[in-house]
Amino acid sequence: MAPHHLPFFLAPGSGTDTLMVVMGVFLIGAVFWVGTLYWRLHSLPERMAHKSQKLQFELVAVLGLISLFTHIHIFWIAGLLLAMIDLPDFGTPLRSIAGSVEKIAEATPVAEDDQIRKEAVTAPLPTDKSGPAKEKEPSHA
Repeated sequence: MAPHHLPFFLAPGSGTDTLMVVMGVFLIGAVFWVGTLYWRLHSLPERMAHKSQKLQFELVAVLGLISLFTHIHIFWIAGLLLAMIDLPDFGTPLRSIAGSVEKIAEATPVAEDDQIRKEAVTAPLPTDKSGPAKEKEPSHA
């Protein structure tokens, strides 16, 4: 009964609504696209810290998770700022110093070390008379 010049977006009386099906598929795709965009934006600080091999990567990742579950955006901002900042590496020089000290300690010959200990044990104690005089302890006689 409908005229033949009806627009394409009107559903025919006996068929399926094509525009509704297309819009449903578009809506599902748009929701997935926006969700993917949100997740990529949310993981931006973690990806920045991971690419640059930062030491504070774990802290940035934890701040990102906290902001995801609590919806408190300051944690995300703190993670982003922390991912941008390059903290100095104190661990590598300290490990190098510790390794060098261990090498020096192992390089001391054992015989020389034993000789020094023997001399320290057998050397007489200095008797300095000019020091303070010891008080005599009272005897209980």
